[in-house]
Amino acid sequence: MSLSLFESKIDPIRQALYFFAAAVVFMLIALAFNQTGWYEADKLFPWSIATAFLLLFAIFNSMMSLNADSFIRYWGRSMYSFMGLAFLNGIAAWLISGVPINEAQSYRWIYIVVTIGFLVFLSMVNLMKKIVQFAEREEWSQPRKRR
Repeated sequence: MSLSLFESKIDPIRQALYFFAAAVVFMLIALAFNQTGWYEADKLFPWSIATAFLLLFAIFNSMMSLNADSFIRYWGRSMYSFMGLAFLNGIAAWLISGVPINEAQSYRWIYIVVTIGFLVFLSMVNLMKKIVQFAEREEWSQPRKRR
């Protein structure tokens, strides 16, 4: 019996590690292409990769929260994982590009927007989960009559 990806329960910390590893791999591939001259990427390209994988984590983690047994526990671990991923992706992008986030043009604001988006995604998924749980408890065999 194989579970689909969204039926399995993957810890948010493990998710963050997977997304960090993928981001570093893409950054190193871009660096290798840049060094060999196959492709001239912008010096801020590692910051693009870092923010892209941060956004992917936000979406994937929010969807995975639907299967969480305890949303409060999952939410806490997700917050710490997101902060760690944002920090590590930022460090990796800084080390590879040589440009700190304050000098990376609009990427500082993109980080803020993605962070707010992550909070909105998690809140929306939790609200949808609560609505579905309420609807499942409600008896729908006969509509209520107005008086």
